[in-house]
Amino acid sequence: MSALLSIQDLKVAFRMGRVDGQMQRQLAVKGVSFDLPENSTVALVGESGSGKSVTAMSVLNLLPSNAERSGRILFQGRDLLQAGLPELQALRGKDIACVFQDPMSSLNPVFNVATQICEPLIKHMGLSRRQALVRAEELLHEVGIPEPKRRLSAYPHEMSGGQQQRVMIAVALACSPKLLIADEPTTALDVTIQRQVMELLARLKQSHQMSLLFISHDLGVVGEISDHVVVMRHGQVREVAPVAQIFSAPQDAYTQALLACRDRKSTR
Repeated sequence: MSALLSIQDLKVAFRMGRVDGQMQRQLAVKGVSFDLPENSTVALVGESGSGKSVTAMSVLNLLPSNAERSGRILFQGRDLLQAGLPELQALRGKDIACVFQDPMSSLNPVFNVATQICEPLIKHMGLSRRQALVRAEELLHEVGIPEPKRRLSAYPHEMSGGQQQRVMIAVALACSPKLLIADEPTTALDVTIQRQVMELLARLKQSHQMSLLFISHDLGVVGEISDHVVVMRHGQVREVAPVAQIFSAPQDAYTQALLACRDRKSTR
């Protein structure tokens, strides 16, 4: 199976300012490598500060201006580390889309749902406003929003957290991306809604025939959705394996510790 995305020896450092005339840098990602095959789900798992989100956001360079990246990030054979801003802007929302942890900080509070879903459809797909509205209603129905036509005129604050996240997913899916990056998309939701969103992502991944890069601090969350798991700690990859192997025969002590924490939580 060919790799849609291949991350090779990725290093990410953040410039921290000058001390005695020397630029100080904090290395957050330390030579990370893994492949994401077509039509598959890879989970990046690790504790806060492990570098998993920095790794994922490096793909489209959605990082602060003081970040420095090196290595290779190949998407369909193109090295995105060599891509200029116009090329990245053409990819963002079209071929590669993102769903983030907090929909209220990602959705624009001053625009209604219709405007936010229609924007990528008009920009990337060349649809008219009327065509985009029809497609936006279809997308809301697909992600499970009740009364989708009425909800097009709603604003983010008028919706529940779960509905906001479904709108974010609808925006991300608007242009049928080849890769969806989901950065802890269920963390801010209660357990019942978490499961619904996970099931929704799994179903959409199949129906849209896309690949999914799923970031989480919880191995239990990714168990049912992932094909492969990349375990990270302190900016480094500790283990890469099929999901069944991670749960049945983890090789790294840190992976074993994450599983042990999960098992203790499940017995409470």
